[in-house]
Amino acid sequence: MSIPRRDPPSLLSLAISAAVHNVQHIHNLSSIPEQIVAELFRKTLAAGKLTEPILKVFMATGNPEVLLTVQSLDIQPIRYPVLPTNMQFSFVDSSSELQPVDRVQWKDDLVYAASH
Repeated sequence: MSIPRRDPPSLLSLAISAAVHNVQHIHNLSSIPEQIVAELFRKTLAAGKLTEPILKVFMATGNPEVLLTVQSLDIQPIRYPVLPTNMQFSFVDSSSELQPVDRVQWKDDLVYAASH
């Protein structure tokens, strides 16, 4: 009884496996050939390591296979609302419109807002 002979993994296969293992540290794939980017994306997805920052890195390559896979799986980045940072706003009337306030006072877990 002989043991079936297996060829050792290729250097490319080992490099892609190492890249998948450390994908969270990759910030730019622009110098990587398209077929390797596509393989790296497939293996990253299969390993369950696709996060929003990693998705952005892959999307930035413009790789057609990556873009098609993202579209076909309906993968969408999380969109956080942009809130104003230079003014304080509070709901001060029953119409639920945002109104600017001069100051906010906390008293017994209630908010008192002084309107313009």
